[in-house]
Amino acid sequence: MIHECHLVEFYTFLLLLASVLIVYFSFALLVSDRTNRHFSSFRMDPQHECRKRMTWAAAIVILLLEYYRSSSVRILRMTSNFVGDKWVVDMYSGHPIRFNNIFRMTVQIFMDLLQELSLNHGLQGSSRTTIREVLAITLYILSQNESIRGAMERFQHSSETILRYFSKGIQTIVSLAVKIVRPEDPSFVNTPGQITTNPRYMPYFNDCISAIDGTHVDARLPSHNKVTYIGRSGSATQNIMTIRDFNMCFTYVMAGWEGSAHDSRIFSYAIRNRSQGFPHPPSEKYYLVDVVYPMQRGYLKPYLDTRYNISDFERASGTIRGRKMFNKRHSSLQRVIERTFEVWKKKWVILRDMPTYPFQKQVHIVVATMTLHNFIRRHLSRSNTDFSMVDNDELNVYEKQSKLLIGHSVPENDNDCNEFEVHARRV
Repeated sequence: MIHECHLVEFYTFLLLLASVLIVYFSFALLVSDRTNRHFSSFRMDPQHECRKRMTWAAAIVILLLEYYRSSSVRILRMTSNFVGDKWVVDMYSGHPIRFNNIFRMTVQIFMDLLQELSLNHGLQGSSRTTIREVLAITLYILSQNESIRGAMERFQHSSETILRYFSKGIQTIVSLAVKIVRPEDPSFVNTPGQITTNPRYMPYFNDCISAIDGTHVDARLPSHNKVTYIGRSGSATQNIMTIRDFNMCFTYVMAGWEGSAHDSRIFSYAIRNRSQGFPHPPSEKYYLVDVVYPMQRGYLKPYLDTRYNISDFERASGTIRGRKMFNKRHSSLQRVIERTFEVWKKKWVILRDMPTYPFQKQVHIVVATMTLHNFIRRHLSRSNTDFSMVDNDELNVYEKQSKLLIGHSVPENDNDCNEFEVHARRV
């Protein structure tokens, strides 16, 4: 690598020297011709004029030689023999936990993802960079939130190369989203197993298919565009509406909205515009939604002016019946699905502190990480530490912040202990 760099610099020096000499002698001949034409009576001695030209030529050559000498002794930065693809191969053959800690997936899932992207979504490398290294660069930055300089050192490439292949990797993963970020059962014929096997939800929520909710991800924007993206948190974010199933997978995503945008506004835009591809619930089926969403057929929200969070019920005393019972089970079922956000944000560290990429690229990063999330979860091996930890520990869930009492409604009727069932069936 070092010898090749010196050879390139030497050829560059020769080309520069030849160009300067050609320009100099052309200019000298032009001046000489004009001098002979207009000042022939004061013409300089030919030998003296030749010596003068040679002196100038020698000075130029000396300067070019000095430039070449100073540039040829520069210390190259990317000189490590443990370059990118060699490091990826070493990770392949190393301990499985080591590979999973860096790329957030097993070797088998990595290889299957690489095959899918290269065969069906146009992932390409170059003569010096393999497609395996391109995917590794992309996953390394997404999972570790590594800076471009850090990735340069890790893979021994220039910043231009790292940025180019990171962008290509994101684009190919986003193209996979059309195939991955969608319901596994588009007709919603079967009731999710998490409902049928749990007496708290069956038969009251047997027609529930998924849940709709939003989340915010850190955003980086110029000062003149930042104001509209500042939401309740006080910092700039992008508001993302998603649909998540009971398998902790994303089945729909709408990203890129301003952090100040209300969830109901995003929801209304999604369901009213066919171009957005929103998966409307079939007849007699419904989504679980939060209190901020409008009440309409196909979307089941909790009762207003009633306890909702599980923590509120744990602190309360007395018998829970009627609307309180409905809200408690609605909240409990929502928490089963809320774990999706927890795993997603834990796995892809870049979501916690988004770098200063162009905003459209930040939106693509959100979609790409959701696509990777689904690909890992739906892989036949079903082998991933982050998902396994949540599956085995129902207390390890994503906590929502909401008030004890939400909105206003008519007083509840505690005498009707089956009211939550009636409410669910009306939707």
